[in-house]
Amino acid sequence: MTGIFQTMQPGISPKPAVLAVIPCLNEAAHIEAVACQVLREADRIPLRLVIADGGSTDGTREIVKVLAAKDDRVFFLHNEKRIQSAALNLAVQRFGGGSEFLIRVDAHCRYPERYCENLLEEQAATGADSVVVSLVAEGETCFQRAAAAAQNSVLGNGGSAHRRTSSGRFVDHGHHALMRIAAYQSAGGYDETFSHNEDAELDMRLCAARFRIWLAGMTPIGYFPRRSPRALFRQYLGYGRGRARTLFKHRKRPKLRQSLPLAVAPALLLALLAPLHPLFAAPAAAWAGLSMGFGFLLGLRERDACAGISGLPAMIMHFGWSAGFLTEAAKLVAARRPRFSVPARSPATASPTGDGTAP
Repeated sequence: MTGIFQTMQPGISPKPAVLAVIPCLNEAAHIEAVACQVLREADRIPLRLVIADGGSTDGTREIVKVLAAKDDRVFFLHNEKRIQSAALNLAVQRFGGGSEFLIRVDAHCRYPERYCENLLEEQAATGADSVVVSLVAEGETCFQRAAAAAQNSVLGNGGSAHRRTSSGRFVDHGHHALMRIAAYQSAGGYDETFSHNEDAELDMRLCAARFRIWLAGMTPIGYFPRRSPRALFRQYLGYGRGRARTLFKHRKRPKLRQSLPLAVAPALLLALLAPLHPLFAAPAAAWAGLSMGFGFLLGLRERDACAGISGLPAMIMHFGWSAGFLTEAAKLVAARRPRFSVPARSPATASPTGDGTAP
C-alpha cells in the first residue's frame, strides 16, 4: 500500500507523518512537476499530498484530478475562498488528522532535491516549531531576470533575513515551509481575512505564543518573479496592503527597511507640483536616480545586461508597496474613527410642524 502510514523497512524507525499542501490557482504550467517532485520523497517518508485549487480555469484542476486518480497519496481539494490562507486552513482541517507536520509547497517555485526530508532533519536538529526557508529569485525572461536581481539585493528586499542565504538561525519571520500542526492549530492557523502577508501575520502570533521559528540555512528555494511590470505592481500593491493590515492588527510599527519605501508614493505625488517649482520633483528624482544607479551596479557585478535595468522593477516594487500600504492604512484609520451622529431633538424642542419652522 502506498498510503501515508506505509510500512517502513525493518530496523528503520518511522518518520513523522507529513501533510504537504500545495495551494494553487491557474498553475497548469508548473503543478505537475512540483507535485511529482514532492511525491518522489513520499517513497521515503510517510507523506500525504493535498493540492488545494482556488478555481483554476487553465486546466490545473484536470491535471490534479488525473494525478489523484493515479496515486492514492494525492488528494484534490476545492478551495472556494480562492486565497492561500483559506486553502491551508481547509487542508489541515480535512486531512491533518494523524499528521505531525504541515509542509507548505508553492506551485510557482523551484525546490531542491530532498526538500521535505531536509526540513524534517532541520526540525529534528533544532526542535523548532516552524522551519522557514530563504527565497532566491530566478528569471527566464529579461524582465524576470531584472526583477530577480532586485529581489535578491537590498534594493528590492531591504535586507530581509529570508531573502538571503545563511548558516541557519532563529528568526521572527521567513518563507513558510514546515510547521508542527500542533503549533499551527494552537496559534489559530492563518487569518483568512488576509490575501497577502498571511505568513508574516501568523508568525507574529507564533512568536507571541513563544513558539520558535528556525530559518534553515541549507534549503533555499528558487522563486520566479512576475513576468510583467503590471503583474509585479499588483503583487507588491497587495504586499503593501497586507503588511499594513498586519501591523495595525498587532499594533506594531514598520521596521526601518519597511519605512523607507513608504516615502515613494508621497514623493511621486509631490512631483506632480513640479510645474510650480522644480524642487518639488527633487525627492522623486533622487529616488529614481539611486534605484537606477544601484541597478546598473548590480548588472556590472552579475555581468548581465538585464540585471543592469533592475532599478526599474525595483521602482515598481517600491511604488506598489508604498501605495498599497498607505491606502490600506488610510482605510484602517478611517474605519477606527468614531462616527458622530447629530443627536435627535427632544420632544420639548421639536418644532410643532416638524420642519424646524414656527407654525
